[in-house]
Amino acid sequence: MAEEVKLLKTWSSAFGLRVVWALKLKGIPYEAIDEDLSNKSALLLQYNPVHKKIPVLVHNGNPISESLVILEYIDETWKQNPILPQDPLHRARERFWAKFNDEKLLPSAWGAFTKEGKDREEAMAATMENLKFVEEELKGKKFFSGEKIGLVDLVFGWLANLISIFEEVTGFNIVGDGYPLLSAWMQEFSELPVIKDTWPPRDKMIIKYQALYDKYHPAK
Repeated sequence: MAEEVKLLKTWSSAFGLRVVWALKLKGIPYEAIDEDLSNKSALLLQYNPVHKKIPVLVHNGNPISESLVILEYIDETWKQNPILPQDPLHRARERFWAKFNDEKLLPSAWGAFTKEGKDREEAMAATMENLKFVEEELKGKKFFSGEKIGLVDLVFGWLANLISIFEEVTGFNIVGDGYPLLSAWMQEFSELPVIKDTWPPRDKMIIKYQALYDKYHPAK
């Protein structure tokens, strides 16, 4: 019997996109279901009643929620093109950086985008510090996971898209010349065949994030 794989996501979500990349890396056919989070479907509420959020992977009728959990599930279920290393120490390191992204880097960057005044300055400083850690982790590597992309690359993948959108909307130079390894990685990652055709339409993303920026920074 053929396997049934569905992915509940939104068109613009970085968390959904990392799951899309993992499925494509593995060559797994799936049905994409785009959700409207302002009017959540009965399917989403059924499959993720706890958080009521995307992404949700549905494999043969069984839902798996939370993107990092989904990525590990995919890697353990479909063995081809592994996204996590076999060595326990290396696996632990990749999990550490994935958690670092979701708990430190992303929140600080979002704070720099949404906050004002001193709070924005502090969030921007935290973002710069966090990006220095990211830059250091890339030393001597083509990708975060080595010669091929893996879990950390998928999790940090939003940087290759959203940072330039943040910069265009806010007028701030976030990466610039201060992070040459990260800049090179962003370019390399974006051009990978499995990645480059999956980016959300840039014009729509600019409109979306301009509206969000205007919401958080109303004209005085």
